[in-house]
Amino acid sequence: MEIRETQKRSISKAITYRLLATISTFSLAYFFTGNLELASQIGVLDFLIKFALYYLNERVWNQTTWGYRK
Repeated sequence: MEIRETQKRSISKAITYRLLATISTFSLAYFFTGNLELASQIGVLDFLIKFALYYLNERVWNQTTWGYRK
């Protein structure tokens, strides 16, 4: 029996991972700039771009059997 992730699971994983990573990016941007508005803009852009890339990466990997044991 072959187990594959659903799109809902991939999206949930992408969102939770990106939230944690965006908090880190926002914190660093605020630390270095001292500007809350700029740090927020960087955080939002970081989230959107990397969320899309992570989701696509998950879906591509879900289409391959490489690395699965039989």
